[in-house]
Amino acid sequence: MSQNKVLAYGTPLAKAKAAMLMMHGRGASAEDILTIADALAVDDIAYIAPQAVGNVWYPVPYAEPVAKNEPQLSNTFALMTTLLEQIHAAGIPAERTFLLGFSQGACLSLEYTARHPQRFGGVFGLSGVLIENGNQPREYVGKLTDTPVFVGCSDVDSFFPVSRVQRSTQVLQGLGAQVTERIYPGMGHTVNEDELEYVRTMLGQCVTPKNA
Repeated sequence: MSQNKVLAYGTPLAKAKAAMLMMHGRGASAEDILTIADALAVDDIAYIAPQAVGNVWYPVPYAEPVAKNEPQLSNTFALMTTLLEQIHAAGIPAERTFLLGFSQGACLSLEYTARHPQRFGGVFGLSGVLIENGNQPREYVGKLTDTPVFVGCSDVDSFFPVSRVQRSTQVLQGLGAQVTERIYPGMGHTVNEDELEYVRTMLGQCVTPKNA
C-alpha cells in the first residue's frame, strides 16, 4: 500500500467538517478525480484521492470472475480502509464521511460500501455498479442504516448495462441504503451536471448548520 500516492485537497482534515474519499477510474489519476472536487466547490470538505499503481485498481473487468482481480482488489479495499481510518482518527465520523468514484472507482466505492456497511454520510457511484462476485451475485451482511447512495449511469454505457445498475440498486436497498438511481438517456461514459448538483447538495447539507 505504500506504493500508492495519496493526494489531499480542499480543507485540511484537522479543520474540515466532512471528508470525501475519491476513487479515480481505470487509466485515470488522482488528479483527474479531484477535478470533480473543484467543480463541486463546497467549503469545509477534506478531499482524499489515492492513486492506483499503474493507474488501474484491478486488472480485468468487474464482470469477470472475482478471483482474476486478486490480490489487487483486496489490496485496494485495504487501502480504502486505511484512508477511512485516518479520516476517522482526525475526528470526522463515518456519518460525515463520503465515498465517491467514477467508473472503476465507482465500482470500488459501491462495493466497499456493501462489504463494509455502516452509516456513511453518502456514497456516490458515477457510472459504475457493484462488483459482487464478478459474474455472479454475492451475499452481503450488515446494515447501511439509511446511508444515502447515488447510482448514476447512461442507458447506453458500454461498460455497465442498465440491468446491472438496477441490480446494484436493489442490493444496496436491501442493505438499508436510501438509493437514488438515475439513468441518463444517451449520455456517454462521463459525469454530468445533474450528478454534480446532487453531490453538491448532499455535501452542503452536511456542512451547513440546520438552523442557518
